[in-house]
Amino acid sequence: MTHISVTGISHPDEPPGSWKKYFSFSTDHKVIGIQYLVTSFIFFLVGGIFAMVIRGELITPESDLVDRTVYNGMFTMHGTVMLFLWTFPSLVGFANYLVPLMIGARDMAFPRLNAVAFWMVPVVGILLMTSFLVPGGPAQAGWWSYPPVSLQNPTGSLINGQVVWLLAVAISGVSSIMGAVNFVTTIVKMRAPGMGFFRMPLFVWAVFSAQIIQLFGLPALTAGAVMLLLDLTAGTAFFNPSHGGNPVMFQHYFWFYSHPAVYVIILPIFGIFSEIFPVYARKPLFGYKVVAISSMLIAVVSGIVWVHHMYVSGTPGWMRLIFMLTTMFVSVPTGIKVFAWVATIWGGKLRLDTAMLFSLGGLIMFVFAGITGIMLSSVPVDVHVNNTYFVVGHFHYVLFGTVTMGLYSAIYHWFPKMTGRMYYEGWGKLHFWLTFIGTNLNFLPMHPLGLQGMLRRVSSYAPEYEFWNIIASLGAFMLGMSTLPFIFNMVISWMQGEKAPDNPWRAIGLEWMVSSPPPVENFEEIPIIISEPYGYGKLEPLTANNPALKHPD
Repeated sequence: MTHISVTGISHPDEPPGSWKKYFSFSTDHKVIGIQYLVTSFIFFLVGGIFAMVIRGELITPESDLVDRTVYNGMFTMHGTVMLFLWTFPSLVGFANYLVPLMIGARDMAFPRLNAVAFWMVPVVGILLMTSFLVPGGPAQAGWWSYPPVSLQNPTGSLINGQVVWLLAVAISGVSSIMGAVNFVTTIVKMRAPGMGFFRMPLFVWAVFSAQIIQLFGLPALTAGAVMLLLDLTAGTAFFNPSHGGNPVMFQHYFWFYSHPAVYVIILPIFGIFSEIFPVYARKPLFGYKVVAISSMLIAVVSGIVWVHHMYVSGTPGWMRLIFMLTTMFVSVPTGIKVFAWVATIWGGKLRLDTAMLFSLGGLIMFVFAGITGIMLSSVPVDVHVNNTYFVVGHFHYVLFGTVTMGLYSAIYHWFPKMTGRMYYEGWGKLHFWLTFIGTNLNFLPMHPLGLQGMLRRVSSYAPEYEFWNIIASLGAFMLGMSTLPFIFNMVISWMQGEKAPDNPWRAIGLEWMVSSPPPVENFEEIPIIISEPYGYGKLEPLTANNPALKHPD
């Protein structure tokens, strides 16, 4: 249980300011967190529209919906927007909102840097969208932008879609580095008295581990992007094979960061699961310290797995073997987490509210994604299905089935805390079932397609692949429709939902000990932490000197 000693907590009836603060250069970490979340969700809708066009094209074997050049541009922008403008910013938004509250701090360590990092995100989005207007249209080399394809410039113009793409990614990287410095400093230096590392909530552990990966991995991607930009604009030949360059070198630069980036994305989702399962199972989290250490272990191992993306890029056999083993080893710390979550749920007093449903759905799909991930780590299997839809299916079970389901879970769980309003549970459950069914209809058929040999990144295919593509496209359209009850629920609830109590879920944690929404500086006096978190089911008082706040169980 998170025991705290609090001499006074502010409980204002209404939050200061108004909706206008969300359009200002605010330095309040809570405002910035919501700015990140709303902005990223808008781009999530944009990326989703691109996806529905792509699946509309693939519902028939012929390339008959959009021009192949337009298809390649939408294909590239779908991946770029979903990664750089949805998953990364939305998770940074949650971390912004929750980390200071969870560790007993008044704000982030560098509030102005925090605001600057956010306002770079709309700039990235505007750049990517305006790339549709430059000669030749947007980048068409995929979100990984492998040379020599990304070095092609049929327009001859210095400003083209690929150059704009690289500038946008560079700005996104600077924003992420700013955020990483801020989060690591905040967690190391601004924890409340008594909150040692092994008294931090697991969401904070997950954010800490993820941001350490950012600090060590982003320089490699930045270096590769700068070298590619110079090849495009200044005539250098780092990656241009026609002038003696080595295009495979770019793959090393790219994946040295971009595979650990998957853990940057998934670790905060693991932290969300670790916060939500104890609340809705009314049980302490099983194996708290081991789960915390496993996050750091994932951060360490993430730096020695990137070559599994390059098994068929001329990688020698001895290197394939080493990286096959390191990739398989990642399953150990992730398996520890899954075991802890199942043990937490097992025998608990389960409350299947919307947040719990999304977390359970995300866990189920992560286990499936983990199984196919272990398959892909094996060299013989990967060589067989490399560059097929099997890889696409696995990737989307991680990035949508796990990450987006986890994000939805977090939105529903902390929505009352952020807005001071309750959402409509019926609409939330409708949203869950549409999302869960649509996700499986969309991405499960990609596995048999890949095993049968259907290549990814194509707009036309052989007729024998049509059946599974029809199922996948119908699932994609269902996913598109699933956002409608979510948007309706969030907007109407925020405007006129039932007023939320400070702690509607009877949760344990510092963020639930303040008003909903929290006051500007979070705490009138910084709390003093006197034990570990996750004490559900125990009988001790929640605070040392506030008998009115006792554990609800």
